[in-house]
Amino acid sequence: MEPIISIKDLNKKYDSGLKALNNVNLDIHRGEILALLGPNGAGKTTLISIICGIVTPSGGTVSVDGHDILTDFRGARAKIGLVPQELSTATFESVWDTMNFSRGLFGKPTNHALIEKILRDLSLWDKRDKRIMTLSGGMKRRVLIAKALSHEPKILFLDEPTAGVDVELRRDMWKMVQELRASGVTIILTTHYIEEAEEMADRIGVINKGEIIMVEDKDVLMDKLGKKQLSLTLQNPLDDLPAELSEYSLDLSNEGNMLIYTFDTQKEHTGISELLRQLDKLGIDFKDLHSSESSLEEIFVNLVRDES
Repeated sequence: MEPIISIKDLNKKYDSGLKALNNVNLDIHRGEILALLGPNGAGKTTLISIICGIVTPSGGTVSVDGHDILTDFRGARAKIGLVPQELSTATFESVWDTMNFSRGLFGKPTNHALIEKILRDLSLWDKRDKRIMTLSGGMKRRVLIAKALSHEPKILFLDEPTAGVDVELRRDMWKMVQELRASGVTIILTTHYIEEAEEMADRIGVINKGEIIMVEDKDVLMDKLGKKQLSLTLQNPLDDLPAELSEYSLDLSNEGNMLIYTFDTQKEHTGISELLRQLDKLGIDFKDLHSSESSLEEIFVNLVRDES
């Protein structure tokens, strides 16, 4: 299937000499949720801004649903809804007026039923006649989301949409994201809440120092780079690991009271059975054991550290 967004050899270098993006290549699939992760200054917002026509690239091409962002800006931008990080709203307008104005900017006919549905879904209906300047920060964030959806975009960019917002908004927003995805909308989000990406995304992209260092299906990424650990709480503490256990990836923790075995889930043999037999042979007893997997946050941190 043709990607809905195709990015080829994209570069951005500012007059200051800062190279914000370096030969970025990325295809975004129609109807997916792609989480773009990276540390501050990695290039996430620059990449989104170029796709949305806010920033001009220094080189490369971007196609949005078949429209080149430079030669057919209007066609490309009409496909996109953007929820930026900043709370930049027309403060003197009412919520209802700004929604209708935003829709009109894209040449869309009046559709009061659609506007009402969006406002109700975001718990803004009772605020429809309020001036935006009178709303709280969380409500202004809701208005930004509502404006981005007013012209029925096929693609929705969410740039740190839940940073600093209340739990209720976060819950409402992710419910709406799932509904939009189910209706065929492609969603690209950046977030500092990595647990959200772990829960919501189909694919994870990691960007660092202006380069895409990995794009992978979330489940595949977790399987390939995630590690499992077996933690054994010992009956009696150990001062040191016996030499007979040197072949295993073992660590002593909790003042010698816990033995932690790290193993690769991709290997045919995990080595757990052999380890347990060796412990029994050495007379090392344990009273409890449990296993755990790496989180997406741990994988992300390790990826970025390796690239630094």
